[in-house]
Order: sequence, then structure tokens, then C-alpha cells
Amino acid sequence: MRHGLVNKKLNRTSEHRKALLKNMLNSLIRYEQIKTTLPKAKFLKPQADKIITLGKKETLQTTKMLVSKLQDIKSANKVKKTLSKRYENRKGGYTRIIKAGFRYGDNAPMAIIEFVDRDVEAKRVDKPNKDTTKETPKTEEKKKATA
Repeated sequence: MRHGLVNKKLNRTSEHRKALLKNMLNSLIRYEQIKTTLPKAKFLKPQADKIITLGKKETLQTTKMLVSKLQDIKSANKVKKTLSKRYENRKGGYTRIIKAGFRYGDNAPMAIIEFVDRDVEAKRVDKPNKDTTKETPKTEEKKKATA
């Protein structure tokens, strides 16, 4: 019988599933929008909502719980300082899932999971600006050789 079995297993061991959830939570918090398969997005949505609700309470205990669950201080700080302030008047439903067709290789259903009222600029957090990129020494040598 199937009594008391709540979570999907996603064909992974429990350690792999926990690591997958932690990494997806950190990516969702950092970029505020990620593209993944539909079952993974459905698995992630309640956990992300619980993290935001936990971040709304401003105690040391909740901060420690956030760091424990996310294993990343930057993500925990963003939840406490940015996301909890953004959703302080909302009582739930902080994320949404948008279906995004099927993946080319194996025809897996894809989905985009994102925060409601997300910051559009958060998606470009890790991308360097084109003006600040350094030229490698090889390209400098090639420019000198051609000049």
C-alpha cells in the first residue's frame, strides 16, 4: 500500500534527491527563474515556498535553518533581506510553473519555475559585462603581430 508516501522519488537515491533539491533551490533563489523538467519543478515548488515563508520570520533560529537547508550563506541572506521583504504582504504562492514544451533529445516535458514579481535583472547575475572582460595575452600578442 502507498500510505504516507508523500514525495516523488525522481529515480534517485535519497542523498542525490536532497542534493538536487538544494542545488535547484539555490539556483532559483540566485536567478529567480530556472528551466527544468516538469516533475522536478513540481517537486521544487512547495520547498521554495516553504523557504520564503521561513525567511519571513526574523529570528536567529530561522536564519540557521535557512543556512542549514540551503548550505549557502549568500542565498540565505537574499531570502532574508530581499525576497522576504518583497513578499511580506503575500500569504503564499511565491512561485509559478510555466510549461515550456518538450526537450529535443528525450521528449521530456520542460517547465520554467520562477518567482512571482521576480527581478528580471537577477537572471544576469553571473554574466560579465562586455566592457569589463579582459583580453587574454594571446589575443594581445596577435594584435601586436598584425599591427
